[in-house]
Amino acid sequence: MKMKKYIAPSINEAMKQVRAELGEDAVIIHSKAVVKKRFFGLVRQKNFEVLAGIDEMGHQGTAFSEPINYRTIIPVRTETEKNDHVSDLKEEIAGLKELLQSMKQESVQSSLPEEMKPFVDYLKRQDLNDELIADICNELAAYAQTSSKIQKQEMSDIAKKILKVKLQSLLIGGLSFKKKYVCVLGPTGVGKTTTIAKMAARSVLEAKKKIGFITTDTYRIAAIDQLKTYANLLQAPVEIVYNFQDYLEAIKKLAHYDLVFIDTAGRNYKETKFVNELKRLISFDDKVESYLVLSLTAKEKDIESIIEQFHEFPIEKFIFTKMDETNSIGPMYNLMMKYNKGLAYYTTGQEVPEDIEEASVEKLLELLFQGEWK
Repeated sequence: MKMKKYIAPSINEAMKQVRAELGEDAVIIHSKAVVKKRFFGLVRQKNFEVLAGIDEMGHQGTAFSEPINYRTIIPVRTETEKNDHVSDLKEEIAGLKELLQSMKQESVQSSLPEEMKPFVDYLKRQDLNDELIADICNELAAYAQTSSKIQKQEMSDIAKKILKVKLQSLLIGGLSFKKKYVCVLGPTGVGKTTTIAKMAARSVLEAKKKIGFITTDTYRIAAIDQLKTYANLLQAPVEIVYNFQDYLEAIKKLAHYDLVFIDTAGRNYKETKFVNELKRLISFDDKVESYLVLSLTAKEKDIESIIEQFHEFPIEKFIFTKMDETNSIGPMYNLMMKYNKGLAYYTTGQEVPEDIEEASVEKLLELLFQGEWK
């Protein structure tokens, strides 16, 4: 039997190729949909692959003697396959948008005066995303048309103006003190316990609040000991919670305190069982203010994955740690805007309570441009 593979953008086109080359007696042996990546993997093009054959000894096939039943050629998609197809389409659209945005940005940047380009390079080194850089470049290009020369301060002022508009729509600032319970969430290694200690110390020293602690991190003895050390310094009680009944008992014991900080365990919340476990352990009601702690030393894509893990929890604001350990803070702005979440605090070291700053729009605008560009 003579066999040949055909690839075409549609099943009908593939059939035409089979008929044209092998004739009406060809037999369809196998068919499937295939995806080919283009444009550096950003865009994926779907084609159909058909393996057809013909008996050269004269034994005729019957593939085309009757109307083709395409359901036998391409299996009916299951619900999961349909969802995967929708996901693929969304990915393709996102890839196209990213590609177009990048092309637009490159076009605008190429038209900027030479003295502006080091500033744009600085924004890239800060890992600010393409969309924000494109918005800033558009404003810089508009300014360049009305001025023969632009100063460094004017460039940063233009960028700050763009960022300010976007940041003002977000909730920026520290504890509101409107809710009694402060729940701090996050993965292992981001510094949740140290961050809680800093927030608690400021609440005692600056806001004169009477505080207590609840910890659900019973998986690491060191975490409990660390929290107890901070609690002793602040003369605050610590309640250890293993189940929801323990949690209710802890709430009763700490009923007469102004503010109660809840430290949670860092787990892999991609696994549903850990999400459900935390939901069963803590009552995320309207008396609880929840914060998600994230490390700026992690890759932006990894941070996005972490944020997705916590999408089922009522996160009020982000807290970013380890700012002192990174040279680029652009991801902080990118993530706030992508997920429409404000910022409560950012930390700059291990000292308690010194190395924590309450966020404000003004501080965030200044932070991005503390570095130098030539």
